[in-house]
Amino acid sequence: MNKIAVALAVSAFCVPLSAQWLDYPTPGIPRLPNGKPNLAAPTPRATDGKPDLSGIWKGPGGGGYDRNIARDLSPRDIQPWAEALYQQRVRDMGRDAPRATCLPDPFPYYHITDLARFIQTPGLIAILYQGSTNSIYRTIFTDGRELPKDPNPTWLGYSVGHWEGDTLVVNTAGFNDKSWLDVEGHPHTEALRITERYRRRDFGHMDLDMTIDDPKAFTRPFSLKIDQTFAADTDLLETICENDRSVPHMVGATVSVKLAPQILSKYAGTYEFAPGRQAVISIENDLLFLRELPNPLKLPLVANSETIFVSRTNGDWVEFARDGFTYHTGDRVREAKRIAEPRP
Repeated sequence: MNKIAVALAVSAFCVPLSAQWLDYPTPGIPRLPNGKPNLAAPTPRATDGKPDLSGIWKGPGGGGYDRNIARDLSPRDIQPWAEALYQQRVRDMGRDAPRATCLPDPFPYYHITDLARFIQTPGLIAILYQGSTNSIYRTIFTDGRELPKDPNPTWLGYSVGHWEGDTLVVNTAGFNDKSWLDVEGHPHTEALRITERYRRRDFGHMDLDMTIDDPKAFTRPFSLKIDQTFAADTDLLETICENDRSVPHMVGATVSVKLAPQILSKYAGTYEFAPGRQAVISIENDLLFLRELPNPLKLPLVANSETIFVSRTNGDWVEFARDGFTYHTGDRVREAKRIAEPRP
């Protein structure tokens, strides 16, 4: 990739140190005859009869809403200024991303890609996140209090919860406007409110429905589903970000080319890596997006030249030719041939 003059903004990922508890059996959980956790066992109950959410939970993993929280939205669902800022952050290759300076990751990210320990008591629920940049925590008060009227804005906001049957409903507000909603850079304002609905449907599976509502950044509220799975026989590891001293090297894109719409339009269309393995290149404003079917995720591509485009998310790059493109991922190279022009 020496032909591409790009210095990706360091994600400031921190690798947790090894610990002796990583293979320690979780006490008091139902197990199958072979000793493995029985994830289909009945939902445990707290002393008040409500589902007990206690334990360590893991999300579905990265590569979806953690990268693009708005992947299911249409352009009209995003306020013009917010879409323009998102596209600028993509073109800058995440130069100003909070995680590049050891600040917290996006709010939804922790339930999508990380481990989270729930500690449930009668008056509050604490959530400890392992994190990718820093280990952090949230407190959800379930003692009947309301959200603060004029809070001091914070990175994770203020949370209160109540039960609707067997579903824990959590309302969070009081965010600052410094954080991002996803890794690629969708912004929000201090008007952001997030509603989470947790339903533990059996011992090992919990449904999380998250609704994002920020009328200053989006034209309507929108929701996403994040499956949670009980993580037995493991524990959280400490994660500390120590890359803040490397800020001078986190320079983002050193070369970013803005191409005319007629140049971008010649790349839009459907391509095929192999029979049954298709990809769609689309255009939104000044950016190309790559979607590998059937995955709904669209990766934004930043122009480095008239034929070379770089992925904001992970540094992969695409080189277009007359009848297709070459997709470079590390040492892996894949060829895609055009099979259809874009619809007019």
